[in-house]
This record gives sequence, C-alpha cells and structure tokens, in this order.
Amino acid sequence: MESLISIKNGTPVKNTFSKAEYDIRIQKLRTYMATHNIYQVLFTSYHNIAYYSDFLYCHFGRLYGHVVGSDTATTISANIDGGQPWRRTVGDNLIYTDWHRDNYFKAVQKLIPDGGTIGIEFDHINLVNMDKLQAALPKTQFVDISGPAMKMRMVKSAEEIAHITQGAAVADIGGFACAEAIGAGVSEFEVALHSTQAMIHEIARRFPHTELLDTWTWFQSGINTDGAHNPVTSRKIEPGDILSLNCFPMIAGYYTALERTLFSESCSDEHLKLWNVNVAVHKRGLELIRPGARCCDIAMELNEIYERHNLLKYRTFGYGHSFGVLSHYYGREAGLELREDIETVLEPGMVVSIEPMIMLPEGHPGAGGYREHDILVVTEKGAENITHFPYGPEHNIIAT
Repeated sequence: MESLISIKNGTPVKNTFSKAEYDIRIQKLRTYMATHNIYQVLFTSYHNIAYYSDFLYCHFGRLYGHVVGSDTATTISANIDGGQPWRRTVGDNLIYTDWHRDNYFKAVQKLIPDGGTIGIEFDHINLVNMDKLQAALPKTQFVDISGPAMKMRMVKSAEEIAHITQGAAVADIGGFACAEAIGAGVSEFEVALHSTQAMIHEIARRFPHTELLDTWTWFQSGINTDGAHNPVTSRKIEPGDILSLNCFPMIAGYYTALERTLFSESCSDEHLKLWNVNVAVHKRGLELIRPGARCCDIAMELNEIYERHNLLKYRTFGYGHSFGVLSHYYGREAGLELREDIETVLEPGMVVSIEPMIMLPEGHPGAGGYREHDILVVTEKGAENITHFPYGPEHNIIAT
C-alpha cells in the first residue's frame, strides 16, 4: 500500500482571505528565510499552518505540517481527512497514509531534501517527534522559526482587522443572547447553549462559505466564577449570584471574545464595591492602549489602581493579549501580552484586549471572580474599541 498519496476531491473552497493576503504573508516569511539562510520551513502548529495556508487541522493523534520553500508551499495531512485539506489549502497538499507507522516523516522527506538549514517551531514539536525528524533528516540543521513567525503575525493586515471586527460583533450577539437566557433556576449549560447557538447562526449568516467549528461559551455562576476558564456545569443560577459571561466565536481559526461580570437580580454592597474597582481598572486600561505604549508600562499603571484598594493580591492574570489565529487549545502571540515582563511596544495594526480580573475566595466579603473584556485595534493616533456590549452595574444586573 502507498505511503504518500494525493486526493483532489471536489473543487477548492473560497478561502478566508484573498490570495494577495496569503501571498504577502508568505513573502514576508521568505524574506526572513533568505536573510537568515533558511532553506525551508516546516510548520507544525495549528496557528502557523492556518495563518499561512488557511488549513486548520484536527489533530486527533496525528501529525500535520506546512512546508514552505523559496517557491513552494505544501500542507501535509493525514489520509483520514480525505480531500478537505486540499480543498482548503492555499498551495499544494500531500497526504500520508496509516499503512505504515511514521509515514508522516516520509512526507517530510519527500518535501525537504536532507541537508542545509530548516526552520521548525521549537515551542511546538515534542522530544519524541524531534528525534524522528532528526532521524529522517540527519544532515539537516534545525533552527527556531516560532519567535520570528510570531512577530510577523502580531501586526494585522486590513483584511485581518476586518475579519476580527466581524468576530467581535458576533461575540456581542452571543452576549445579548446570554443575558436573555439568564434567570434564577436556569442552569449554566442552558445559558451557554443559547449563546453559542446564536453565535453559530450569525457566523453562518455572515460567512456562508466558512467551516463552522469550535465556537463556544463559558458561562459561570457563583463559586464557578473563580477561574477565567472554568467549564460550564449544571449548577443553577440563584438570586444574587455573581455571574461571568464569556462568548468565544471562532471563524476560520480566528478567535474573538466578549467577557462580562453580571449579577442575577441584585448585587450586594460588598460585591458592588469590588465590581466598581474592576470597572475603573478596565476603563483606565482602555485609555492606555495607544501606539508607542509598552505592554509592561500599561500593566504597572493598572497595578497601581488595584494597589490603592488593597486588591492587587487578588489579580489572577495579566491585563490582556493579542488576537488573531488563536484558540483555547492552540497558539497565541506571547510577545504581545499586557504583563509586567513584556516590553513590546504597541504599533498600529496590533489587536489587543483589555481584560482585568480579580478573584476573592469564598469567605471574603464580595467573593467571586470579576472580569471585563474588550478588544481594541491600535490605530495611528490611539485605538478603536470594536466591542460594543455594555459593561458595569448600570447595565448588567439582570432582572428576571
């Protein structure tokens, strides 16, 4: 049985972005490759394969790749996916079969002659597969491409910004659907389902040509608000509960988000005091997003607000991160996070969130997790907020 095959089934789909957009991305990469004497690049991560080829793979225990040379670009996919990777890929596609173990590395050998310098993602490939890759290409020198590729992704094109803006609008729709479903006695999962369905319907309406995958909602209540990524449960909402709304549309690998603190029916004085502090931090964060600002400086200034209220010790993570090709199970641009240890300077075309969160454990007055989240596009003179769902006590104490 053959180890490597091609399945050109059907006709290529309409891609997420224009051919010119993908050509620009690949050309920037090839310019970097030429400058650093890198013969070819083997991407293995979800985010980089999707960014350069428009193919978002389903891992399911198999390996995938995207090999970029000076004049070729080819995705590597598993036979189980049939012709879908070929229909989706901007470039060529090569399939490996399951008839022999490690046929993936035979595909790598076919596309990458042994010898020279090859770029790979050091932050993605594991030790087992690194050993197999070195055995397949024993004369090759491997260098890290993950950091440079991340920097190339950090400044978005006009097409990307338009796509992300649509995603933010879908998240707003999910937020309104979430608020609509909230009520005492309603389970978290019921609220989340209502929100997710609204977003998927809207994505299908706006992008009738796209695949529909991975859109989700985390809706948390009471004790479950203590973690930003806590899964949905069957807990029922009670009057006076603190609530956390988290809507995440995924459109062709591009994740956007809306996150809000809400309360069911009423909010105690202790909760209101903490909520208002977090809203103050959020508002100041929105003001600080502008070209020329350093991520670390933004974080340090926002720390001061929490410190004045003796709440800094309850902060749970940084103040925001970039947007683009990312998800809860794959990549993010770690060099563009609003943290004390990130010195990146904001530039026009970058897209970042402001999302302060504090969490007070049970037994403390006002216990629970408080979080607001907006997405901003850095412009030449400031920033445009593309999130429009309201925040704060005036809007989000939900009566039933």
